[in-house]
Amino acid sequence: MEFDNDIGKPWRWVEEDGTVVTRGAAWSAPGCHPTGCGIKTYVKDGKLVRIEGDENHPVTKGRLCVRCLTLKDFTYHPDRVIYPMKRAREDRGKDKWERCTWEEAYEIIAENVGRIKEEYGAETMLAMTGTGRMTQMAGVGAHRALGTPNGCYAQSGFACYGPRVSITQYLLGAPYPEIDFAGGLPGGYDDPQYQVPEMIVQWGKEPLVSNGDGLFGHAVLDLVKRGAKLMCVDPRLTWTCALADYHLQLRPGTDAALGMAMLDTIISEDLYDHDFVDKWCYGFEQLAERVATMPAERAAEICEIPAEEIREAARAYAGAKPASIAWGLAIDQTVNGAQAGQCILSLIAITGNFDVPGGNILQDIFDGSGDKVVAGLGWRLLPDELKEKVIGLEEYPAYVNMMLRAHADRALDALETAVPYQIHGIWFGSTNLLAPTCSAQPKRWYNAAKDLDFNWVNDIFMTPTAMALCDVFLPVSSCIEQDSIVPTHYGGTPNYYSALNKCIEVGECKGEFYNYHDMGLIVNPSAWTGENACTPMEFIDDYFVGGTGMNHAKLREEVTHQRVVGYRKYETGHLRPDGNPGFNTMTGRLELYSYAFQSFGEDPLPYYVEPPFSPVSTPEVAEKYPFILTTGAREYAYFHSEGRQIPYLRELVPDPVFEVSAVDAAAKGVKDGDWVRVENQFGFCLFVAKVTNAVKPGLVHAQHGWWFPEEDGEAPHFYGVWKSNINSLVPHSRNGKLGFGAPYKCLLCDFRKAVPEDFERVDVEGIDQPGMPKHKYDDNFYRLDEDESYRSDSPAAGKEE
Repeated sequence: MEFDNDIGKPWRWVEEDGTVVTRGAAWSAPGCHPTGCGIKTYVKDGKLVRIEGDENHPVTKGRLCVRCLTLKDFTYHPDRVIYPMKRAREDRGKDKWERCTWEEAYEIIAENVGRIKEEYGAETMLAMTGTGRMTQMAGVGAHRALGTPNGCYAQSGFACYGPRVSITQYLLGAPYPEIDFAGGLPGGYDDPQYQVPEMIVQWGKEPLVSNGDGLFGHAVLDLVKRGAKLMCVDPRLTWTCALADYHLQLRPGTDAALGMAMLDTIISEDLYDHDFVDKWCYGFEQLAERVATMPAERAAEICEIPAEEIREAARAYAGAKPASIAWGLAIDQTVNGAQAGQCILSLIAITGNFDVPGGNILQDIFDGSGDKVVAGLGWRLLPDELKEKVIGLEEYPAYVNMMLRAHADRALDALETAVPYQIHGIWFGSTNLLAPTCSAQPKRWYNAAKDLDFNWVNDIFMTPTAMALCDVFLPVSSCIEQDSIVPTHYGGTPNYYSALNKCIEVGECKGEFYNYHDMGLIVNPSAWTGENACTPMEFIDDYFVGGTGMNHAKLREEVTHQRVVGYRKYETGHLRPDGNPGFNTMTGRLELYSYAFQSFGEDPLPYYVEPPFSPVSTPEVAEKYPFILTTGAREYAYFHSEGRQIPYLRELVPDPVFEVSAVDAAAKGVKDGDWVRVENQFGFCLFVAKVTNAVKPGLVHAQHGWWFPEEDGEAPHFYGVWKSNINSLVPHSRNGKLGFGAPYKCLLCDFRKAVPEDFERVDVEGIDQPGMPKHKYDDNFYRLDEDESYRSDSPAAGKEE
């Protein structure tokens, strides 16, 4: 098939046969991180005919993932929910939904929310959000539309992006620094300001598959083609790892030890940037002293990587000018992730790779739009007495004050124990909570939420969460059914904005921000009237691009707008609100020794602590569950739990995959394609074995996000959501000391070939199991001597006062 070259075409035109072609961008739904890939939609007689990549887009240049290419199938799928629906509270778990109008749906919500507020208080409602959706900023829905302080992303320890954002804010005074792939430069890779990095490090991140958090994965390959070397830090052998010049295949959860050893090598061999360290860093001497306790030999024993490989990698990174590091979910999803992130930031800093062409770029504080996204409109409108009631504030102030939402694990505790108060209702904002997308111990969440006074949901398809728990269903528009804006990296890093340009209508679906506005007018009108009054588009413009001078009307014509990047903003005062040079921190410098961490009772310097369950920390558990389990690596077909209904996507990945080495499979009598039972002390689930060299002997990997839309949706089956629910094996409340992180990537398990009885029991086993005993952090990682001092073998021993 031949396609026309549409370079230079306007945002919309009509072809000779009457087909209307609209240029725009994709965001969720379908499931996509905020990469803003350029798309062209072809619509005839009001129906989507096909979708193509937009070759005009300055970064994606016509390339599209399979999820976007199957958008037509997604949009017109017969199972898609396209009208508001309701059912009686006593019919939860039953397919007794009835179509209703938006007005009736809002009346039901307003009546129940009003009653809960009056009888129990606004704080007794949770507003849950997922990832990647336009609703991913819980503050907008929770604070402004609903009027509760308790927005909540249910992933234990907020172990997705939130830790990276928070750590960098505390150490740099800026959002997570993305690698510079010239996304904000008009000339792209050939712009005279740009320099191709000599090395790109993918640390616990595979952007080619995930386009993680807005980093367009093919940009990494573009730069490799232009001469960049690639280093991958990943326990698994991925496609890009196979291309890499360096592949550090560490034991899951040991990233902080590796980072400390690389820092020690660079410092002890005098490979660091003296000028940047002297002028712009604080605490270098203390950092050097701390990382000297983790020489490469010690890290080699912990990480299971030869010491010389660690040194060679450190030397190669330090010698590359410039170099950049993209770190991802694997760092967030460990208890020690804050310290691993601290090490990575320190590596970038002491090598002088911050905010330089081809390095890691930072946000211009005078842009303003990123601050709006991070803070979330609506928090400022809450009364102080409500802000003080947000769940988890007293125990985890670093988490709650940065994310402006409830602590995920403490939210589940509140549901189960009524401490600090009982929760009476939940709004599920495009999150499939029960599927293994985010929540740890999903059966506990189900038990805790199934009898609440009132729950409702907005989503695209009927999900296990909606079927099991909700009374009202609000249908959501896809990205081509609404006018809106997508900012790369949620607006936190200088790059580009793209327009979502509406080109079709399907049923009575609404864009999520439009729903916020319309529902908020009824449920929480004070936040949307008077001096706070705005139209939905004014809200979108202000929320996303208020500080850039852009709005959707201007952006529509341009389709994609590249922001002015600027470099070395620490020299020009563009990282501080007072306009002075330096970083927006307590010391005015990039803090290698963190006073912010210290103020929260955390060690101001990086340290290593074993995962809570490992052959080292729990050898007695490892005897029964001898395999190290890592979970959740992305696949091309799906975005978390989305897309299992789409035939082309399901054909790519038809079954839930459990990766195991040939050695371990043979020892267990398991063949490729066999169903296996995977279990540990927290639960069990069923997967299809894939015998592969992607994992080493002793390591196994399980996919996440699995449910089966083709199966029975009613209770207790809920579309088979318990069958392959890997999060049933993830413990609740195993967080880092600041409240971030959870061991999704570093657990223990065992497996065997499945038998028929396993399939018979999977729906019911464990549904009524009691909750795990509650654990304080010190009980596991910071055990104190009788005199209340840190033990000599504690990771915080010798911590500076």
